[in-house]
Amino acid sequence: MSCHEAPAAISPGPVGTAVLDEPRIVLVGNPNVGKSTLFNALTGARQRVVNAPGTTVELQEGRWRVGGVPCRLVDLPGTYSLDARSPDEQVAAHAVHDDSTDLVVLLVDAAGLARSLVLAGQVASAARPVVVALTMTDVARTRGLTVPADALADQLGVPVVVVDPRTGAGLDRLASAVALALTHPRRLTTAPSRRVTTPGTAPDTVLEGEAAAAGTAASDDEAERVFAWVADVLAAVQLGGDAPRAPVRTWSDRVDRVLLDPRAGIPVLLVVMWALFQLATTVAAPLIAAVDTLVNGWLADAVRAALPSSGPWHWLEGLLVDGALAGVGTVLSFVPLLALVFVAVALLEDCGYLARAAFVADRAMRAIGLDGRAVLPLVVGFGCNLPALAATRTLPHARQRLLTGLLIPFTSCTARLTVYVLLASVFFPQHAGTVIFVMYLASAALVVLGGLALRRTLFRDVRREPLVLALPAYQRPAPRPIALSVWVRVLAFARKAGVIIVGTLTAVWLLMAIPVTGHHAIADVPVQDSLYGRAASTLAPVLAPAGFGTWEAAAALATGFVAKEVVVGSLAQTAAVAEPDDPAHPGDLGDRLRATFERSSGGHPGAAAAGFLWFVLAYSPCLATLAEQRRMFGLRWTALGVGVGFTVAWVGAVVVFQVGRLLG
Repeated sequence: MSCHEAPAAISPGPVGTAVLDEPRIVLVGNPNVGKSTLFNALTGARQRVVNAPGTTVELQEGRWRVGGVPCRLVDLPGTYSLDARSPDEQVAAHAVHDDSTDLVVLLVDAAGLARSLVLAGQVASAARPVVVALTMTDVARTRGLTVPADALADQLGVPVVVVDPRTGAGLDRLASAVALALTHPRRLTTAPSRRVTTPGTAPDTVLEGEAAAAGTAASDDEAERVFAWVADVLAAVQLGGDAPRAPVRTWSDRVDRVLLDPRAGIPVLLVVMWALFQLATTVAAPLIAAVDTLVNGWLADAVRAALPSSGPWHWLEGLLVDGALAGVGTVLSFVPLLALVFVAVALLEDCGYLARAAFVADRAMRAIGLDGRAVLPLVVGFGCNLPALAATRTLPHARQRLLTGLLIPFTSCTARLTVYVLLASVFFPQHAGTVIFVMYLASAALVVLGGLALRRTLFRDVRREPLVLALPAYQRPAPRPIALSVWVRVLAFARKAGVIIVGTLTAVWLLMAIPVTGHHAIADVPVQDSLYGRAASTLAPVLAPAGFGTWEAAAALATGFVAKEVVVGSLAQTAAVAEPDDPAHPGDLGDRLRATFERSSGGHPGAAAAGFLWFVLAYSPCLATLAEQRRMFGLRWTALGVGVGFTVAWVGAVVVFQVGRLLG
């Protein structure tokens, strides 16, 4: 059967199969061809973020009604090749070849036709029904290129529909083509009819370069066959037998002459990173405070007023307000922060700057086995670790996202700064600024050294490879797809990570409410007499070699496991003094801390405080970050990260204290 003939309609399978109930359609394409924008335009809010089974690769699944029939639409990772060498490519290749896939919507970039056709040649080997969505036609026109959809359809043997996901143009025609293809499927063929060389061109050289950039690892024979087919298609569709046109210098090219030059590109990158840091700290702060006031203020007061404050059920107020509702408040307080960072990253990605930032930062990031795209989440991490994890989605491969996600907890978020200011002001009042600066230097060193260590152990497969980027054209961001993407990802955090946060904070309240010594009532017990305090006392001897082996320090660090900013409040609570409004002027808390550390360190409080600072820096991110790590990477990797963090924290704190004690 030739590629132009329509095969017989698919016979319906038994009830419950994907063909009869909900056909499974996958979106396949190179990075930056508008795939995710198309997915958002087709599914709207009817989508969710999931992990591919057994991997850390995030996928988006949604529902798309095609001709009145609900279909499952899957947005696969952007890839240049199905010759899988990375988890992302493995997921994409498996989905294309999987028998549960009923149709492939292949996005072809009109401005980068050769790259897209190399991928199309590999999709053809899966023998799946295909509909081609031709995108970036406007960008192609600015470069003096025209790709006729009808001519391309004749060459590929499958329907080709011109779409613009950003404006919605062509989506109805795409739905009609897909509906027809589900019953009358047509498949790609890559059999070359001839070798074509247009005067003035060298298609083999061009195509082999495209394939190398795409990471194609096919055998020579297979690659030769695909190159021959792509050369035929290019000659017939794009070049049309005419002499090649001179390259057209576009507006994007002129801007890139500035932004890709290190002399201007690096300062611009620093300004953008500074703006992201400010967004994750200063701009988000009033929004977080407003949510906290709403949930832990007005709503908490309303719940308290509706519950008994005395009698046998008085503990219910604490459980609901200080446990469950506090957990809900924690989740909701992160929502504006996440939304802001999601929007900022999406804007940078959609307008085309993110790829340029990766190019400029690449040399610095290659030292730890990552490419330049990792600079964004790591910088955001110094503002807050949680949105930094979300920003790892801009990295091209799952292993790079995982490696970066394990390094982010070593970036010193602003919540730790409160602890630094307190201890530096109490124990090093003449050099407090220097101490805080050293903590941030130590954080950067941990990221670099941690990256080097992980690359030589668990991540040997993350190689230092040259950064090959197909720079997208600059364009105006599309607000609606960005809003949809932000909504879905924030909702995924609230649903999945939120359950963990609320459950853990409720469990912490129970531990602090249950007395184990004395004659206290439930929910009316000093911390040291609670189950929480008993657990802290049990852990305290482990911290003794670091100079702060007291139950007060252990309890504060355990509370910091939930949120770093409450370490100061926990220290004040265990010392039975008021929490200072300004950590730089600790008042009575400073006196209590000096006495406690003097006693626990054997007369070396400064060395013990330095060890405590190191422990706070390294031991674990906050509960919200851990919940997001669990959602993105799974329990095993999250547990490994926590274990490594505690090991680095304890060993480093012991070394800092012992060396400091010896130096006097």
